[in-house]
Order: sequence, then C-alpha cells, then structure tokens
Amino acid sequence: MAHHFPLTIHLVLCLSCVVTFSLAQSSNLPFKAVNLGCWLVTEGWMKPSLFQGIPNNDLLDGTQVQLMTTKLQKYLSAESGGGTIVVANRTSASGWETFRLWRVDETTFNFRVFNKQFAGLKGYQNRIAAAATAPGNSETFQIIRKEGDPNRIHIKASNGKFLQAQSDTLITADYEGSGWEDSNPSVFKINIVNTPQGEYQITNGYGPDKLLKSCRIIGTTYITDEDFRFMSSNGLTAVRIPVGWWIALDPTPPKPFVGGSLKALDNAFTWAQKYGMKVIVDLHAVQGSQNGNDHSGTRDGFQEWGDSNIKDTVAVIDFLANTIELMNEPLAPGVTLDNLKNYYKSGYDAVRKYTPSVYVILSNRLGNSDPTELLSFAGNFNYVVIDVHFYNLYSDEFSNMNVQQNIDYIKNQRASALKTVTTSNGPLSFVGEWTAEFARNGASMQDYQNFAKAQLDVYGLATFGWAYWAYKCQYEHWSLKWMIENNYIKL
Repeated sequence: MAHHFPLTIHLVLCLSCVVTFSLAQSSNLPFKAVNLGCWLVTEGWMKPSLFQGIPNNDLLDGTQVQLMTTKLQKYLSAESGGGTIVVANRTSASGWETFRLWRVDETTFNFRVFNKQFAGLKGYQNRIAAAATAPGNSETFQIIRKEGDPNRIHIKASNGKFLQAQSDTLITADYEGSGWEDSNPSVFKINIVNTPQGEYQITNGYGPDKLLKSCRIIGTTYITDEDFRFMSSNGLTAVRIPVGWWIALDPTPPKPFVGGSLKALDNAFTWAQKYGMKVIVDLHAVQGSQNGNDHSGTRDGFQEWGDSNIKDTVAVIDFLANTIELMNEPLAPGVTLDNLKNYYKSGYDAVRKYTPSVYVILSNRLGNSDPTELLSFAGNFNYVVIDVHFYNLYSDEFSNMNVQQNIDYIKNQRASALKTVTTSNGPLSFVGEWTAEFARNGASMQDYQNFAKAQLDVYGLATFGWAYWAYKCQYEHWSLKWMIENNYIKL
C-alpha cells in the first residue's frame, strides 16, 4: 500500500524520482535544491561523533581486518578466496587475507571472506575452513583484545577454545593456554584496513535500545522547521532527502534498523509546505546494496543488488509512490544495465499506478559506463529525468589540478557531460549531487567562491535543476548551510 503524504505538497520521485501533480508545476523548474544527507541514512564521514558511544567502534559490521599469527609472522588466508581451508602462509596481505566482520555483539563476530563464504569450525581435527554460505554457531567467534594493546588478540571459537596456527597449513581451534607472547600460537595481530560507518553499522553497533538514547535521535534535532525556513529564505526551492529501503517497513523495520524515518519524512513534507518548497525523496540505500558504499545501507561492503532484489525494491517504490528517486548511484559493472533497466521500468510502472504526471528520476550508473546509456530507454516514458553526480574528487586526475584548472574543468568537461544528457524533447537533466569542495589544499575564500560560482553557472543549465551535497556536514565546504552563512556562495 502506498504511503499517502499531504497532496498539497509538490513531491519528487527518484528511481532515482520527482513528483509534481500537474504540468503547470513545470514552471517551478529548474529546482535549486540541497541534499539532507546523514539524516535518515547515516554517513559517518559527515558526522563521526555519532559513532563515539559504540563499544569497540573500530570493529563494526563490514570492518575489513587482516590477521597475522605472531608465531609464524604470516597472515591468515582463505585459500582460493574461500570454499576450502584457512591457512597461514602469506607474508603480505591482500584480498584473500582480508576478512569482513559481521558483528553479533561488541566482542563476537562472524568472518566473511573474499568469495563471500564464512570462516568456521569444522568437525575434523577442529580445523578452520571458509566454506559456509551463511553464519551459524560454528562460524561465530569472540575477539579478545589485550588490555593496553587492542591490536593484539585471541580468537575464541564456538567450542570454547582458541584458534592457533600450528603450521602454515593447519589452523585449528583447540588451544587452551593463555599469554600474549609472540611465541604463543594463539596470538594474532589484527590490522584494521577499513571500518565502514553507515546505517547498518550505527544501528547494529548501538542496538535499538541504546541507539534511541544516543546522539542520533531521528527527526528531532538534526533537521528542523528552522532549517527549512533558512533554506527557503536563502533561495533554495527544493530538498532531496535520502532514505533507506527499511522506511517501507516503518515503524518496525527488520533488525538492526530502527523506526522513525517515516515520521521524520512526514515532518519534512509539513515544513516544505509551510515554506513553499518541493521534496525529492531519493532511495539512497536498497536491499543488497547497489554500490557497496557506506551510504547504501550495506552490512559489509559487498555489492549484491541484482535481479533477485528488483521485486522488493519496487515494493519500496510502491510504498513511497508519490515521493521517491528510484535508486542512488548504482555502480557499474556490478549493477548491469539490463537489471537496472528492468528495475527502472518496474519502478516507473509502480509510480504510474498513482499519478500520471509525476517526474521519475533515473540515476546514471557510476563507474565505467556510457553517460548516455539511459537516454533512448528514457525516451519511452513520460516525465522522466536523468540524474548525474559531479565531484572534482575521487579520481587521480584532480589531484594535481590548480584552482583555475578545476574551474576550467567545470566550464568545459562538466558542461559537455551535462549537455550530453540534456535534450530538447527527451528526459530532463538533473545534477543530483555536487559540492564546492575540491582536491586543493590551502585554497582561499575567493578560490572557493569562484569554484562554487562556476558550478552554479554550469549546473544551472540542467533542465530539472541541481542539488548540493549536503546541507550540514562537519567539513565546512561540504555544508551549504555553512557556505551560505559565511558568504562563500550566493544562490
């Protein structure tokens, strides 16, 4: 059943979708919008303090760890990436030697390997193998950290005994001694490669009871009526609100997710109506993860969204039928073009059951893909938008650019890229994410003002509009609120 928001609000659907209720409303285009990131879908890099109250907060779901046996001075490895025994015969660590944690509680974990199996205790000689397709009791381990040296650990298996490296090829769970000396075969050094900080990590890290008492109280303090007043009074005409798939099961979504997102979204529509703004709801996190990034709601960073997830994802679109962008940043080649088109077609049809004139936004794929690959497909539908995201970051090509080169890149390459998805009689174009931050340390206020203005000038040509990332952020130039208050940008 679709969730019905106040019909007086102008909505935007992103299959990325934007919802409006009549053709006459097209006069509101193009939108000047901002992303309300880290509100209903957590992104820890934007506000790291959210995670400070979690015990063992460097060992969250999806944390990638490498384990060296101190006796042999070699790394544990899932042989062949998984499907067989775990060994300790590598002097350096890479993919097979990296384990992804599934957190059971603050000291208890499952270890997922390169090929997505789980390490566990096998009956024969208490050996450790990585062959289970799902974790159970035998795949559950306790990490015991040395006081004063937390990267020195013992690993206790489900049989109550400790893992030990008897030899390069024999890892067993049968050690019953103690001690922390290097010669102890049950002592490992844990190297933490990466700790994700997304919605799954914060909700499973705190647990639902502690989360509701923590600093992240959904919808009460992070975004308020006053924020909508500020945005409207400074020239913004819309907000893009990232949501996760669990909102469709609010107020009691499956664990570890917590309820409250839908109430917060209702508040957003009320405030938007009060200040004459539009709302774009963006399905930022889908079941299975469309890109493996923290913001996709992933548990462990594996990108697993595919054909089998389309039905459930369309159900979320159906629930939010008047309010959603179908998917944020699907990543090629993991998300295939065929699967994406099948999903977009089904999502579009779900929206059309409720309204014939809402704009449906189709997000281009990230990664190695043709930016025009959705144009002919989108031409089969009415009131659709192509969403592109532009950051002068995340690529080596920007590392050595000076300020003027960054500005020239906006005026030339970005302008050209936007033009390729902007047609006179096809789908509208939308720069759904951009920011005034760029890879230039020591840039002056004038540099940032010039860089921001160049983007406003170019992205202002997008026929559907643009949305700055983000409204609030600990990093000043990522925060449009800070940029406005400190005269770095004028809309």
